Amino acid sequence: MTTAEIFETMDYGPAPESASEAHAWLADRGGIAGPFIGGKWGPLRDDFASNNPATGEKLAGVTKTTAEEVEAAVKAARRAQSAWEKDHTKRARVLYAIARVMQKHSRLLATMETLDNGKPIREARDIDIPLAIRHFYYHAGLAQLLPTEMPGHSALGVCGQIIPWNFPLLMLAWKIAPALAAGNTVVLKPAEYTSLSAMVFAEICTEAGVPPGVVNIITGDGDTGAALVAADVDKIAFTGSTDVGRLIREQTAGTGKSLTLELGGKSPYIVFDDADIDSAIEGLVDAIWFNQGQVCCAGSRLLVQENIADDFHARLCARMATLRIGDPMDKCIDVGAIVDPVQHAAITRLVSASDGEIYHAPGPIPEGGCFYPPTLITGLHTASPLMQEEIFGPVLVSTTFRTPAEAVEVANNTRYGLAATLWTENVNLALDIAPKLVAGVVWVNATNLFDAAAPFGGVRESGFGREGGWEGLGAYLKSDAKLTAAKAIAVPEAPATSAVADLDRTAKMYIGGKQARPDGGYSTAHYSRKGVLLGHTGQGNRKDIRNAVEAARGAAKWSGSTGHLRAQILYYLAENLSARADEFADRIGTSIGTSHGKATAEVTATIDQLFTAAAWADKFDGSTKGVPLRGVALAMKEPVGIVGALAPDDAPLLASTTLLAAALAMGNRIVLAPSQAAPLVMTDLYQVLETSDVPAGVVNIVTGNHMDLAPTLAGHMEVDALWAFSPHVDPTALEKASANNLKRTWTNTGGNPDWTAPNLRPFLDAGTETKTIWIPYGE
Repeated sequence: MTTAEIFETMDYGPAPESASEAHAWLADRGGIAGPFIGGKWGPLRDDFASNNPATGEKLAGVTKTTAEEVEAAVKAARRAQSAWEKDHTKRARVLYAIARVMQKHSRLLATMETLDNGKPIREARDIDIPLAIRHFYYHAGLAQLLPTEMPGHSALGVCGQIIPWNFPLLMLAWKIAPALAAGNTVVLKPAEYTSLSAMVFAEICTEAGVPPGVVNIITGDGDTGAALVAADVDKIAFTGSTDVGRLIREQTAGTGKSLTLELGGKSPYIVFDDADIDSAIEGLVDAIWFNQGQVCCAGSRLLVQENIADDFHARLCARMATLRIGDPMDKCIDVGAIVDPVQHAAITRLVSASDGEIYHAPGPIPEGGCFYPPTLITGLHTASPLMQEEIFGPVLVSTTFRTPAEAVEVANNTRYGLAATLWTENVNLALDIAPKLVAGVVWVNATNLFDAAAPFGGVRESGFGREGGWEGLGAYLKSDAKLTAAKAIAVPEAPATSAVADLDRTAKMYIGGKQARPDGGYSTAHYSRKGVLLGHTGQGNRKDIRNAVEAARGAAKWSGSTGHLRAQILYYLAENLSARADEFADRIGTSIGTSHGKATAEVTATIDQLFTAAAWADKFDGSTKGVPLRGVALAMKEPVGIVGALAPDDAPLLASTTLLAAALAMGNRIVLAPSQAAPLVMTDLYQVLETSDVPAGVVNIVTGNHMDLAPTLAGHMEVDALWAFSPHVDPTALEKASANNLKRTWTNTGGNPDWTAPNLRPFLDAGTETKTIWIPYGE
């Protein structure tokens, strides 16, 4: 082919990358990928094969690490942890050294990644490896700054980490770099299909001076991962499917293990009619066919404005026809191989069952490998299975919308919430739509932008927790504040003859801004320590909880209100409570038998806490991240949504109001079960709420037996977070029940905060999630 012909046809290639060095590396180590424990290899067994998905040929044998060997790895990590945590400057230098050594071996890492995973060598070389290196450089800096920037925190201990096969080395970096920076040691399990780059990394750790036991790698399949989840570790960090994440949530319930989950997605890719269509199509190619669509945040749901849909689809099909599918080791290839025949079969089955119009890219498909053509499916309605289910392959499904409001509604019509992309030349429209999308990451006129400084993670069934930035580092730290055991307060029994102090004061529920009778029609009498009948409260049931959650859902506008407005209402609450301070002190004293001085001090502390929450309402800011591109990444604080809260018995006013105030300050709505022993203290607050301009449905209070109320709160699909500090509930059961929609939980497994001097910051953190909005700028 002449140069003139090349410029005429724009054909190019082939440009193969040599695999000889990678094969030689494997051969020198016996052709086995196995556990790296305490700085040493072994035992090495050829239990199953790691194959090249592009050819089907065996690359290496893989050892299935046994439960006993997993235990040995955890013990090695435990022995090394205390010494590793002591010197943050040493950690910073070791992390820096890892990054430098990775750069020296970058070509080997890229080649090994492509051979094992099937992704194009260009992607491994130009994206995965540099990003992985960047994480270690960045976290070296966080380790250096940690003592001064995050005082009062310490490492969790030993972290068990399980990563997927789509980005083997990059996911390893996302997990190991922050864990080590925070002073933890790790036991990491790579995916069974893709263990080889982790083996190279293990040797890099030795070369970089990582002390033995600080980094441990265990190879194997799901059984090995299950053994790690069950092991004596302090944290589990998992990236993978939502189904497995749900199982891990159930298995770790009640253990006190810290947990972060980065799970599946069905991310919308929204194209408005004023978008630069050619740029949007190039972005879409990257969004869905990067790494063969095997990306948790892939833009797999195309939402295109109706009036440009035909033109957009026609141009997209023309672009698909130019994609080159073939040997991933060829630098000219756009789409490589699917990781394994099992995944290929799953993609084929899902597409074959589709009720839409299927278009496959017309390019030739290589024989002998695990290849699937780029695919577009149009004509789907929003409830079609492929519009809801994650395919995890090079398959794009498409639908249309008419208005921006409809685009938001369709985009959010999913149980996932990982990422979203929108394309428009109207900056006002972009900044209006981005905050409305239920996603942990939003890209504006770009896609698949990642950096170690920018938090990444999802909401809903895409998991919880963040990776990257200070937010990601915080997931590997614990507060040094002391916790106290949750204790039940003895409730006075009904005396043989009770004294009635006043007219009947039967307190109702507080739901949707109104007082409502309990659905079950039953009430509980409450007596003072002297046998005086103080009043009755309703015995709430699951229908009362459902009604309260429905009311909270109807108050969604509160989550979009300004911090200034929320602050003013909280100040007003404090002001109105202050006017009735003596009344509330008397109620506390008679309800739990405390002295007048202590009761008065609790009211004073409650008013202070309301003022503190009001102060934070418009000051708990996000930040702009220093990412290496011409643009900004805005890490914005957003409310988690609807918080279900079960208050402790002690400090019946202060504890319940702390939960309520923190939730409201951050824009959440709350369904609160107040102190089971002394609920009248909070039912007296109804009038304060009603006269303080709190919108209906923002605060809902349901009294009753916590054992009856808690399961419904924990299992409710519309509750986004559960705070359970009651001594009357089983935190293990609640954490298991929360797995149905993977809601965030904060329970008293490790103890309760000190309500007499509560630090509001942890409650604000628990009441918010970070949304990262990427906005490139310039021509």
